[in-house]
Amino acid sequence: MGNRRGFTLIELLSVIAIIAILSAIIFPVFARSRVSAQRGGDLSSLNDLRSALQLYRTDQGGFPPALLGYVNTYSGDPQGADVIPANSIQSYLYPKRVSGIDTFRPRPLRAAPNVVTNAVWPGQDPRAVNSAPILDLNGDGAVDNNDDPANARQAYGPTNGFVTTSGLTTNNAAQAARFYRISGYDVAEVRTPTGPRIERRYTLFWTVWSVRADLGFGNGNANDDPRQLGYSEPPDSTVITWNSFYRNYDSSGNAQRERNDIVLFLGGGARTYDSRRVADQSYRVMP
Repeated sequence: MGNRRGFTLIELLSVIAIIAILSAIIFPVFARSRVSAQRGGDLSSLNDLRSALQLYRTDQGGFPPALLGYVNTYSGDPQGADVIPANSIQSYLYPKRVSGIDTFRPRPLRAAPNVVTNAVWPGQDPRAVNSAPILDLNGDGAVDNNDDPANARQAYGPTNGFVTTSGLTTNNAAQAARFYRISGYDVAEVRTPTGPRIERRYTLFWTVWSVRADLGFGNGNANDDPRQLGYSEPPDSTVITWNSFYRNYDSSGNAQRERNDIVLFLGGGARTYDSRRVADQSYRVMP
């Protein structure tokens, strides 16, 4: 009989080490490929939503108050527990202009069609008023600090209460707007230093001049920021919504300065954007 020789312990450990090294190399590549594919699908979905909005605007003369829509119930009670699943409703864009419900759902989101939520406004630009102009609002031909008045800033932030259907805020959950969680471009969950929260994304009006408790909904001013979907001719730089599901956060819960958010602008389609800037400036980000 010939000699029969097995693996030595050193050889076995060497093979295990090689497999571990290869796994450490290959698995992150697979993960990045999966995330890249998800991001590509979300870019396509956002651009599909933009096309659907343009069709809606042509037909209706303006943009809808929400993308998928506010929660519907079988009883007609807006706060009722008998929620009509999102994939069974007749909404502003779905299913007439957007045939698939998953178009409204970013790929990383796993919410079911009947899960609903309240939301707060996203973060407000932390830069001082009269220090960060973005457009010539007063029409004097120059973009300077006079074009950054307080009234043209975002009216509400995440600490002002729940968003209502009229764009105002309330601390009463029974008066708050309810959104379908599956509609990740109407509302989205983010991490913050104070914990997770659900933020509103798509909205018609967001400045103080346009959304005020004492004036109601949809009022404006000649010096208001025109980059709001509720106005008749918003410019191409108007923010429609953004995808924040690919953000990375530091240990304190702050968004990292990486181009992981996807912002959908009215005129130029969806593009990647610095996550920290979007988290800080929200609707004030520029293409």
